[in-house]
Amino acid sequence: MSIEITWFGHATFLIDTGKYALLIDPFLDDNPAAPIKSGDVKADFILITHGHSDHIADAVKIAKRTGATTVSNFEISQWLTKEGVKNAVGMNIGGATNLPFGRVKMTIAHHTSTLPDGTPGSSPGGFLLTLDDVNIYIAGDTALFGDMQLYGRDGLDLAILPIGDFYTMGPEDSIEAIKLLKPKRVVPCHYNTWPPIAQDAKAWAAAVRSQTSAIPETPEPGGKIKI
Repeated sequence: MSIEITWFGHATFLIDTGKYALLIDPFLDDNPAAPIKSGDVKADFILITHGHSDHIADAVKIAKRTGATTVSNFEISQWLTKEGVKNAVGMNIGGATNLPFGRVKMTIAHHTSTLPDGTPGSSPGGFLLTLDDVNIYIAGDTALFGDMQLYGRDGLDLAILPIGDFYTMGPEDSIEAIKLLKPKRVVPCHYNTWPPIAQDAKAWAAAVRSQTSAIPETPEPGGKIKI
């Protein structure tokens, strides 16, 4: 399977399998780094790691426009349904399910989660995706934690990790995460959107090359990679 991944800035990605478009943590309209707006993005599925507005802000409007199925924790799925989303899959940490695009497992993330209207968003998470023979780990907003070693045990073609620091792990901890996960390739996110999370992606990539076996990919917002 040939997969194309587009980074739209912050933590928003589009994974195009050739048959399905998987939109991750849609934050476009108010994202100063995003090259497109929510009305221009395609989606068959919308995967949401947690309830903070910089990860879910545009999920409802995109789901209503496209008819996309949302995938999130159970409490967020209930909130989305109340907001008018017709197709919402509500999972929980450690659970997995088969969907038309492949298998998705919800993983631990150490963070917080409150929805835009103040409703508790329950536990934050990440996702392990199995798309035919391609394995992708989306960490979500998280600190470094030791179970990442387990998430890499079956081999990862790609890991998507936050590096912004302040709200999530920073560059140094992300290097330790890469050592645990052992992915073939790694993409940073959740950085350079605002001054508190400003980072030097080139310096980070150099550290990845010198300290791990992973290949760093640092697309600009709107940039694509293929796996």
